[in-house]
Order: sequence, then structure tokens, then C-alpha cells
Amino acid sequence: MAENTFQKIYKVVGEIPEGRVASYGQIAALAGNKRWARVVGYALNVNQNPALPCHRVVNRDGRVSDAFMENGVNRQIILLEQEGIPCRSGKVDMEKYQWKKLVF
Repeated sequence: MAENTFQKIYKVVGEIPEGRVASYGQIAALAGNKRWARVVGYALNVNQNPALPCHRVVNRDGRVSDAFMENGVNRQIILLEQEGIPCRSGKVDMEKYQWKKLVF
């Protein structure tokens, strides 16, 4: 049986190494369709696996997601900074921290 779209997305997100981030579009392309960026966001929003490193996915400019806001604190920023990825004004330096996995 073929993997469904969310399974493909979760598999790619699970490969992002600690200390690196990937963009929604990058995850979409690696999962099989570069047009799935919004689908990636939805898949991560409904994810039920707390071990999946969803916090390592940011937008193409490195901006973190408001979906991680909890009591006025963005947990994504906290988790990224714990991995050594600074978030200045809610943004990650993509040139320095983007995962460099190639899309074939």
C-alpha cells in the first residue's frame, strides 16, 4: 500500500536533524509535491505524535509559526533555541540553519 500524503510529510519532518530547520515548501518538495506547502502546515497542525520535530519547520523566510503560541509564549522559539538555533524577532537565519537535504 502506498504511503498517504501525511505519512510522507511526517517521514520527511522526522528526518530533519537537531540544530537544523526546513521550510514548508522544502518539506513539500521532499515529500513528493512542491505545491503541498499548505498541506504540510495542515498536516503538522493535526499531528498526534509528540516525538515528531514539527518545531523544526518554519516558513521560507525563517519565520516561526503562531500555532505554537501558548499563554503568550511561542514554544517553537523555546524548542529551537534549546537546540542552539537562535530566533531573532521570531526568525531563524535560513542561510545558517536550513537543512541542506537535496530534492531529487
